[in-house]
Amino acid sequence: MAVSDPAQLPEVFVEAFNAKDLDAIDRLFEPEAVRVLTPGVVVTGDGRRQATSSFLSLGVPIDISVRHTYVYDDIALVIGDFVIDGTKPDGEQVHIEGTATDVARRGSDGLWRYVIDNPPGVERG
Repeated sequence: MAVSDPAQLPEVFVEAFNAKDLDAIDRLFEPEAVRVLTPGVVVTGDGRRQATSSFLSLGVPIDISVRHTYVYDDIALVIGDFVIDGTKPDGEQVHIEGTATDVARRGSDGLWRYVIDNPPGVERG
């Protein structure tokens, strides 16, 4: 799960998400990383972990296609299209999609982690 290239973060996230491995997902984030739930609504720490857990509880896989990765020194902007599409265990259909704009930082260990997870990305608030 060690990510040495920020463009690989979404792929590793997909693997962990589809395996329903919340701990593996959490390791892809800096401890105080933030997640944007909706424009203007941000959570961190346990709130971020709980938001991720609620998506995992849907029981539907995610797919992410990276559009762009822009890197400057130890900071990266990762833009990607995601879709969560399928049927929940209770039979309810789920379809969530968007274009995420995420920020990652290379740590002192050389590994990249998310610092801002912005799934709504380009939504207007």
